[in-house]
Amino acid sequence: MKTLVIGAGNMGLTYAEGMAKSPMLGRRNLMVFDKSADVIARLREMDHFDVYEKLEDCLPQADMVFIAVKPYHCEELFEEMKPMVNKDQIFVSLMAGVTIAKIQAGLNAKKVVRSMPNLPAQVGKGVTSYTESQEVSKVELLMVRNLLDTTGESIHVENENFIDASTGISGSGPAYVFYFMNSMLEAALKMGFSKNDSRVLVSQTFEGAVELFNRNDLSPDTWMDRVASKGGTTRAALDSMDDNNVKELIKEAAYAAFDRAVELGEDK
Repeated sequence: MKTLVIGAGNMGLTYAEGMAKSPMLGRRNLMVFDKSADVIARLREMDHFDVYEKLEDCLPQADMVFIAVKPYHCEELFEEMKPMVNKDQIFVSLMAGVTIAKIQAGLNAKKVVRSMPNLPAQVGKGVTSYTESQEVSKVELLMVRNLLDTTGESIHVENENFIDASTGISGSGPAYVFYFMNSMLEAALKMGFSKNDSRVLVSQTFEGAVELFNRNDLSPDTWMDRVASKGGTTRAALDSMDDNNVKELIKEAAYAAFDRAVELGEDK
C-alpha cells in the first residue's frame, strides 16, 4: 500500500515520521510532498521516505493520501489534485474544520476519513479522533487506524460532530494544560524558586499525576480527595478554585473551542 503525505509542516511531518516506523509501510511505500524547496532539501537529508516536489509524480501512485495543509489552502490544493484523483484512493484529512462533504466535492472522491490530531503526536503521545464516509470499508478503516496509531492512540467517533467536539477537548486541550502549567510556573517563580527548579517542580507534578491517573480506574475526584485533607494546604487551594468558579470556566473554554470549530466548518 503506497501512502502519500501532502504537506510536511509540523503535523504532516509528525505523521510521516510515525508511519515510517510502521511495519505496514516499507521505505518505498511512503511518499511526502511539499512545495517548499527548503523543506524538500531538509526531508531528503532525513532519508526516511521518498520526497516529491511535484504532485503529478506522486499522487497518481498513492493508495492512501494524508492531507496535512492549513485549511485555508484546501481549495487551491483540491483544484490541483482533482484531475489526478481516482475512485479507489482513500483520503485522510488532518485539516481542522474541513468537512467530509467539502473534501468529497473538492476532489470528486468518495473515500474520505476526517481526523482531529493533537500536538503530543510529535512525541508519540497524541490522540486522534476520526470518522469516515460510508464508502470507506471496514478493512480500509482498520488500515487508516493502524497508521494513525503510529503517533499515539486513536478513537473512532460516530460522526463529524464528535470531530468538532474533539477539537475542544483533545485538539485544543494541550494549550489548556500549558496555560495551567504557565500559571503554576509563575507562582513558583514568585515564591522564590529558580527557573529550572520551577520547571522541574511543575513538569514532574503533571507527569506524575497523569501517570497515577492512567495506572488506575480512580476518578479525578477520588485522587483529589487522596491528596487533600480537611483543613490542609491542598484543600485550601481547591476551595480557592471552587470559589473562583475555575471548573466552570474551563468547561466554558472547551465549549468555546468546540463552537469555533463548528463555525470554521460552516465558513468552509
